[in-house]
Amino acid sequence: MMKTAVWWIRRDLRLADNQALAAAINAADQVVPLFIVDPFFEKSEYVGEKRRAFLWAGLRQLDVDLRARSSRLILRYGRPQKVLAEIMAESGAEAIFAEEDFSSYARCRDSQLAEALPLTLTAGVVMHPPGTVLKPNGEPYIVFTPFKKKAWLERPLPKLSDLLPAPDQINTPAGIETEAMPTEPQLPASVPFKPGEAEAQRLLKEFAQNRIDRYAQDRNTVSLGGTSQLSPYLRFGMLSARQAVVTAVTCLQNATSKEARKGADTWLSELIWREFYVHILHHFPHVLHRSFRPEYDNIAWRNKEDEFEAWCNGRTGYPLVDAAMRQLTSSGWMHNRARMVVASFLVKDLLIDWRWGEKFFMQHLVDGDPAANNGGWQWTAGTGTDAAPYFRIFNPISQSKKFDSRGEYIRRWVPELADVPNDYIHQPWEMPPMVQKSANCKIGEDYPEPIVNHYEARDWTLEAYKEAREAAS
Repeated sequence: MMKTAVWWIRRDLRLADNQALAAAINAADQVVPLFIVDPFFEKSEYVGEKRRAFLWAGLRQLDVDLRARSSRLILRYGRPQKVLAEIMAESGAEAIFAEEDFSSYARCRDSQLAEALPLTLTAGVVMHPPGTVLKPNGEPYIVFTPFKKKAWLERPLPKLSDLLPAPDQINTPAGIETEAMPTEPQLPASVPFKPGEAEAQRLLKEFAQNRIDRYAQDRNTVSLGGTSQLSPYLRFGMLSARQAVVTAVTCLQNATSKEARKGADTWLSELIWREFYVHILHHFPHVLHRSFRPEYDNIAWRNKEDEFEAWCNGRTGYPLVDAAMRQLTSSGWMHNRARMVVASFLVKDLLIDWRWGEKFFMQHLVDGDPAANNGGWQWTAGTGTDAAPYFRIFNPISQSKKFDSRGEYIRRWVPELADVPNDYIHQPWEMPPMVQKSANCKIGEDYPEPIVNHYEARDWTLEAYKEAREAAS
């Protein structure tokens, strides 16, 4: 056994079921828990302040958890290869262990680094890494259903006994200098997620005990807390992908009703969707910049700046769209059904390039993940794998009526509509003047008129997509 190893923390801010940490502990008497602040990410225009604050708060909590085990977090700024070489020289470490990541930048970084330093990559970000779930001919899956049924679910499902416990003690060498943990940025009070592994475990337990049974029924109702709300914790590895899957499988196996089985199975499918998009990004890195389906690269977007600004600010005149966008900019999170509605509205009502919306989401989402975010946007835009057909356009009015029937979500996030009667909450522009007066909401002043007519917008969108397809053929 070697004397010292480095646990290079990336997207695994946890101690339980951490395969990189376990490998380091098994290989060495001492472990250096290291987080590197990479200037590549610090400069990225896709890194939002709320997500950055959530990360820093998670790192501070991880340091607390490490100190409870006689260890501590070592924090350094700089390019990873240079920092790791310095840490190895200072500590005498003989190996580096990290969870493998699959973005283009991560793969390039790790490939170059492995040529110079003893880097060992473990699983952890996903259950089944890209390259391990392939068609019989060796090609990657580009359709979700066979990826799930013919490949993912045919593999042995993880069991509770597969999960690794958090170590009781981590021996970390003394004398290794660390940068001071910054006190800023602080996580805004409007962000409804408490960072850290303990909170992730609490939420997972609460979801499994109280809400997963009704997940299939409740997950699309935007006014309910029917989703797991674990995505920020999975994003930064405060919860392992494997433990999430084990929980879904256990709930499925222990279900005592059809409703409960459907709830657990639906959540498991959502976890597999997350993995599917990681595989897509790995095998088709061009999706971060272009449509997966090249015939849609030449859509004649309208790209009107004033309409994009109205969408960003929640001032489109469509209450569900506006409520969702205000939820995003205030809290750093948005209900999944609402994400589909606002994405469809931007792309297929306003005919604005999906990449504008994808970037805005990454700038604001606490759980912003390049693979999942890109996959979701391209699905809604009809440009990606398993895409919604180009002619499928969400109607923001009928979606509002179906998934926020009493307007509770709308009234919470669009307070100027708080007193609007139920009969008009989904289409406030139809309120007669006397109703507007009694509701303290004058359309065009207190709340905007719709910036486009949905039915007219549908026509120009279908035409634009049709022309792009014909030009490509």
